[in-house]
Amino acid sequence: MIVLVGLGNPGEKHARHRHNVGFMAVDAIGDAHGFGPARAKFQAEIREGFLTGDSDRVKALIVKPQTYMNESGLAVRQVADFYKLEPLDFVVFYDELDLASGKLRIKTGGGAAGHNGIRSIDAHLGNGFRRVRIGIDHPGDRSKVTGHVLGNFAKSDQEWLGLMLDAIAGAAPFLTTDDQRFASEVGQRTAPIRPEKPRREASAKPETETRPDKDAASPPGPFSALGKFFGRGDSEH
Repeated sequence: MIVLVGLGNPGEKHARHRHNVGFMAVDAIGDAHGFGPARAKFQAEIREGFLTGDSDRVKALIVKPQTYMNESGLAVRQVADFYKLEPLDFVVFYDELDLASGKLRIKTGGGAAGHNGIRSIDAHLGNGFRRVRIGIDHPGDRSKVTGHVLGNFAKSDQEWLGLMLDAIAGAAPFLTTDDQRFASEVGQRTAPIRPEKPRREASAKPETETRPDKDAASPPGPFSALGKFFGRGDSEH
């Protein structure tokens, strides 16, 4: 069994905050892989489902603590005790100021680096759990950190955020077998599109030459996981 913990603060008021990107990530996974509906248990909102990898179908539990960020470890401890799980069975998704927007890193263990949700889980579970850090960038001034973290994602963030959430959801099954493969898959899916180099033509082409339809060759970016966070009429920045 694998437990996917998303960190954030409960309630509509906080739903679009950068600090809630952990909630967004596990919601994207649950939606993409057909997890069951959310229900209240363990002082958290949980969803049950399966992640299917190359050969195995692994039971998975999504956990979104509802105790506010500073007490996230309470729910995690209850889940660990109920299912008799070890720290390595937990993968925690959360925001990281020291990573650029659109970047992701995964590791096992380490310090809390000032993140209160991680500090709480460390206190209740130990620090041997897996951590998926999702970059939200640093505002550049320490005095602006609180407003940045507890502020909504801007319209200009939609492209990278949608791509990131879709990539996390698509690569999630690799978390059952290979953390680095998961990170590699996310990296490939979120790599920036590089413009094509202009072709040098050695000689004039006949007027009847058939040219490829560039628009038809460029698949649309669905960013499906963003639908619940950004509406068309939302002008928030």
